Amino acid sequence: MRPVNRALRARPIALVGLMGVGKTTVGRRLSRRLGMPFYDSDEEIEQASGRTVAGYFRDHGEEDFRAGERRVIERILDGRPLVLATGGGAFIPDETRAILNERAVTIWLKGDFETIMERVSRKDTRPLLKVEDPRARMRELMDMRYPIYAKAHITVPIAKGPHIRTVNKVVRYLDRHIKDSQRGARPGSSNRAAE
Repeated sequence: MRPVNRALRARPIALVGLMGVGKTTVGRRLSRRLGMPFYDSDEEIEQASGRTVAGYFRDHGEEDFRAGERRVIERILDGRPLVLATGGGAFIPDETRAILNERAVTIWLKGDFETIMERVSRKDTRPLLKVEDPRARMRELMDMRYPIYAKAHITVPIAKGPHIRTVNKVVRYLDRHIKDSQRGARPGSSNRAAE
């Protein structure tokens, strides 16, 4: 494994994307690779509220959940370099997305439909998929959210197989993004960088 560019550790990094793409697992491994603290916004919400994300959704609804999520993300992104894994819907509200894009380098972990469905079917804790047809619901979420996730600074297609492959891709894309920024390349050009 080659040494990590120190510039990668200069700013907070926020992972965004649909449920099931591996934001938490990739985030934990990325934080170890970069020597930065790791936070998961869903875990922080559960600690602050004393209930699960599913319980919060059930008892208070999505609107209240999103407001609490925004406050938690705002508190975590206080300027320290860290890695933050966000919930699948965190990047969707304009206000929360603006906070994330302003205070962190945002990375969309982009997954294909079948990979995501295979992963989310492993556990029954996804409030938005507790519907009659989870596959149709996931397609709706992808259609609605992918154009919004594309507003992240960097897009990294998730790798098949072990999460470490995606971690390696994230490090490469981040490195390219930083080099482009230092050269004064057009913002977002690394978002479409070919692998």
